[in-house]
Amino acid sequence: MFKEGLLKGKRILVTGGGTGLGKEMATHYASLGADIVICGRRLNVLEETADEIKSNHNVDVLAQSLDIRSPQDVDDFIDQIFVTKPLDGLVNNAAGNFISPTKMLSPRGFDAIANIVFHGTFYVTHSVGRRWIEAGLKGNIISILATWVWTGSPYVVPSAMSKSAINAMTKSLAVEWGPYNIRVNAIAPGPFPTEGAWARLSPKGDLDNDSSYSAIPLGRVGEMSELQNLASFLMADGCDYLTGQTIAIDGAQYITGGGTFSGLSKLKDSDWEEIKSMIKSTNEKDKANRNT
Repeated sequence: MFKEGLLKGKRILVTGGGTGLGKEMATHYASLGADIVICGRRLNVLEETADEIKSNHNVDVLAQSLDIRSPQDVDDFIDQIFVTKPLDGLVNNAAGNFISPTKMLSPRGFDAIANIVFHGTFYVTHSVGRRWIEAGLKGNIISILATWVWTGSPYVVPSAMSKSAINAMTKSLAVEWGPYNIRVNAIAPGPFPTEGAWARLSPKGDLDNDSSYSAIPLGRVGEMSELQNLASFLMADGCDYLTGQTIAIDGAQYITGGGTFSGLSKLKDSDWEEIKSMIKSTNEKDKANRNT
């Protein structure tokens, strides 16, 4: 779809780039010639992804563990990157989410999402953008959101609130940082199933069947190549007048009133207890993997 070497010479940071959507975007950027930086909380996973990208594409790939909830750690990390070679692009992909009735949500559970999606995204954006401005460099920021930024969604309130805030940040910084030649856009994907997200958003497999796609006019989930192509279009030169936009890629799902978890209202408290246990098991496996 794109010409060879479209992103050659660019260096792009993808947060949460070791798995899922982040890995897919980082891999596609590399296929177009970009040097890649990926960060996340599981170094072994990041290193595996970095090795895979380097083995398939002749580009530089830096993988480093980072907890974006820590502003000092973020600033130190971005400092290290810019010392070697400044970034040209940033993809705010790192996130966390799980389904839960808000009445059962603890403050700690709320913070587990908000500290990553809201605070962490701002910390990284601010740290990178400030260095671009200080050095007089142009830049390009893409944040991965959800269509809930327009509709809201029950049962994922911390994520819906946090991503709505990043949607506001996208529009605000497009205006404030436009004079510095920094573009700020966002992508709001519909259902693009990944193992990590689906284990927390559909632990019982409720979303993984044909009937659950009936609210999507195109009648299917998204293909990773479609998301990769949109992310590459936004990152490439040639559409520099495009900024301050959040673009939905969801098969027109949210326009029909779909794209939220309102259908979960039929579940009983006993169902939620079972789901909570399944999500807890997934989280414990992930934590164990961070320490290996």
